[in-house]
Parts: sequence; structure tokens; C-alpha cells
Amino acid sequence: MNQDTINEIKNQDYEKIIEAVENFLIGQIEKNQSKGVILGLSGGIDSAVLAHICKRRLKDKTIALIMPDTAITPKSETEDALKIISLTGIEHKLIDINPIINEYSMHLEPNGKAKGNLRARVRTNILYYYANIKDYLVLGSSDKSEHMIGYFTKFGDGASDITPIASLYKLQIREIAKRLGVPESIIAKKSSPHLWKDHKAEEELGVPYEEVDSILYCLFEKKMSMDETEKTTQIKRSTIEKIQRLYTNSEHKRLPPQKPNRE
Repeated sequence: MNQDTINEIKNQDYEKIIEAVENFLIGQIEKNQSKGVILGLSGGIDSAVLAHICKRRLKDKTIALIMPDTAITPKSETEDALKIISLTGIEHKLIDINPIINEYSMHLEPNGKAKGNLRARVRTNILYYYANIKDYLVLGSSDKSEHMIGYFTKFGDGASDITPIASLYKLQIREIAKRLGVPESIIAKKSSPHLWKDHKAEEELGVPYEEVDSILYCLFEKKMSMDETEKTTQIKRSTIEKIQRLYTNSEHKRLPPQKPNRE
């Protein structure tokens, strides 16, 4: 893997980026005549970055919902989410979704993957419940890496009113986290949607984020061919093809519902 490509991705004016995200959030609240923003706080780096950005100029207009399923979510993950709350001071609610998932399970045929995606969709339902009560906008926490390869649950964590960090690669999110004061333990830990027990993003993908970002950057930012991407990144061709397939096959997740054309 070519370190020069990684350095190119990371070499950004992060203070300018953070300010742009803050201005975007404030502008969206004003444009939509909302009273604030609400986000799901998992204890992972993406939502931690969002919480830290919100606390700078929107502290009194932000609510974070921590929604573990205590049957499968590690206790340490909830502790990390609460650590972010203590550092930012934003309002929060802690809601165990396990009883809700159990109620669904009593009426549905069993399937581990579908149940995992159900957890993401239940969390989104709760976010919108409180958004309705408060007249707040729901923030999506997907970064560009996950958004482009479809690594999110459709109508689950992929559902939101606005997506403030969807233009930033995972490697860039890590750099922003350092500048915002996110604890190193949260920055360094492996990403996980926690849709099932011991769920790890890179294990499921089979590709580390350094490679995911390098491939996406070369294919879509630099407009390189497969051959050029392989030569530049020094990543196996099969891995590059896999990321390309993930992007192509997940297009439906990034588009509004399709309908037939009427000629």
C-alpha cells in the first residue's frame, strides 16, 4: 500500500473543514426552521466527531441518543458514548433497545442479519420520535468511505435529514477527531456498527479502511482507471475490484426510490 496516497488523503485544512461543517449545520437549522439537531451516539469515532462539532456552537441545540442493545452491545461501547457526553456536555438520553428488539423477535422468523439491520432501523425510529417531539433535524453519521461502499443499513443508520460528514473519508475523520480532542482510545479502536455480537467493520468488509479510502480516492477523486489505481496504491487488483463492486451494487442505497419513466 502506497503511503503517499494515504498522506494525500490526510493532508487537509481541518480547521477550515470543521468550520464549514459547523456553518452547514447552523444554516440547515435556519433553512428548515428547526430548533436543533439530534444524533445517535454509539461510542464510535464518527458519532464522537459529530458530537464534538455540535458542542462548539450548538451545544444547547443538540441531543444525543445512546441506544445500545444490551444483549449484544459491549458495555465498553456504552461507556465510551457516556465519556463523549461528559466531554461535550450535550444533552443525552440512554435507551436500551433490547426490549423492543425482543418484542419484534416474538413475531418474526429468526434471521441474524435481518435482525442486525432491524436494530439499526429501530434506532432510527427512536431518533425520529424525539426529533418530532423537539422539532430537531436528525444527523446522519456515515462518513464518505461507508457511504460510497454502502456500508450502512438502508432506512437505518443511512436515514437522516442531513449528513454533515458524508464528504469526509474515514482517514480524514480520524484526523479531525485528534484536533477536536476525541479520546485516543476511541480514535484507535476498530469501527463497529454493533448489529450483532462481536461485529467489526473491517472484518466484515475484509479490507482495512486505509485500503478502502486509497481505492475510492484514486477511482473517484483522481478519476484513475483500475490499472492506474493498482499501480498507484500498490493494492491487489482483486481488492480494488471488490471495492468497485461494493460501490456499484450499493447505488440503490444512495438514490431515492426509483420509479418507471412515463414517455
